[in-house]
Amino acid sequence: MAWLLDQCPPDYRGYAGWRRHPVALAWVTVRHVEAQLAAMRQAYREARVDLGDLLTTEALTQVLEDLEAEGVRLRAAERSARLLFDALQGKRYIPRL
Repeated sequence: MAWLLDQCPPDYRGYAGWRRHPVALAWVTVRHVEAQLAAMRQAYREARVDLGDLLTTEALTQVLEDLEAEGVRLRAAERSARLLFDALQGKRYIPRL
């Protein structure tokens, strides 16, 4: 529960339904992280055009690297939240070799 809440805005901790029902919290966390990932991808696509005249080349490169790193982190969080949601529903996966 704590990890799922960590993936969401702090205000989400105030909703009793999500705190009492882990499967609901996992469900909403997946959607929240998906939305963050979509926003990060959009920002990455638009950064050069929107910030190109405002930042130095080095600064823009750093911003793009940071956006890429955050995208990787969010993708991992999305996968983890989705797997946790599946597990809370009783879904089982067969390990592959």
